[in-house]
Amino acid sequence: MKISGFSFVRNGEKLYYPLVEAIKSILPICDEFVVAVGKGDEDDSSRELIEAIGDEKIRIIDTVWEEKYCTRGMINSYQTDIAMKACSGDWLFYVQADEVVHEDHLPIIKARCEELLHDEEVEGLLFNYRHFWGDYDHYHTGHGWYPTEIRIVRNLPKIHSYQSAQSFRWFDYYDFPRQEKGTRKLKVAKVDAYIFHYGWVRPPYLMQNKCVAFHSIHWGKKRVEEVYSQLPPYFDYGPMDKLGVFEGSHPAVMKDMIARFDWADKLQPSGKPNKGRRPHKHEKPRVRFLTVIEKITGPIGTFKNYKLLKR
Repeated sequence: MKISGFSFVRNGEKLYYPLVEAIKSILPICDEFVVAVGKGDEDDSSRELIEAIGDEKIRIIDTVWEEKYCTRGMINSYQTDIAMKACSGDWLFYVQADEVVHEDHLPIIKARCEELLHDEEVEGLLFNYRHFWGDYDHYHTGHGWYPTEIRIVRNLPKIHSYQSAQSFRWFDYYDFPRQEKGTRKLKVAKVDAYIFHYGWVRPPYLMQNKCVAFHSIHWGKKRVEEVYSQLPPYFDYGPMDKLGVFEGSHPAVMKDMIARFDWADKLQPSGKPNKGRRPHKHEKPRVRFLTVIEKITGPIGTFKNYKLLKR
């Protein structure tokens, strides 16, 4: 059995992505790791950081992000596909540049891949998620934050990245960028492991920069300039006391990055949200209400891009 890891990135280092940590977190169980590195700004050193890992299993594919695909997040899906289709493994393990896997879960993941290797009905593996917010001690437990997602898929030509690279689907006919035609959800099995998602953990000024970069490839630069010209340069995480408190251990590869945490004085421990900004999704009354209901019923209306098999 062969496992290939893959990812994509552009301007990862300057936007405070745990890029190296993401790669190193799954590298021990991968036979190769392919990463598509987009040409970034002149001051970005993502490529050099990846090279500095110094592992011969890592292969870099240099890419250029075409402006015409920088809308609705299509470029994310396209870059993911570039890396994925260059992999040679039986199973393809995807980590985004802000996703890290705990070392304690690696044996579980590898064993699950071995167990299901010859069960061809299983097209992917479904992971649990922990979405951190603001710092390394708080995470989302409420409505609207996807609790699970596909992160391992079989190496099959008709499986492609889907919708801004959040997930994967089977395409009977693939013709990028017209990705909505001829798709179906993958048949997946659960794996008892977590993805630690750190996409919303950055110093407030860098969090705002990341939001600008993210929305630029979804809304277009013109709209982003109009919207963010009216906003302060610092991201407001809001009161932290309505979030879940994390009491477990973080992946060991995150040790140095967590040690650099120095923006606690810029976070709001409690109180009411700032009325001068648009409320975050988890602060909206409807979402707060659904969060309470979901404590009893389980997830309601959550994005579910898979068919779960009993395995």
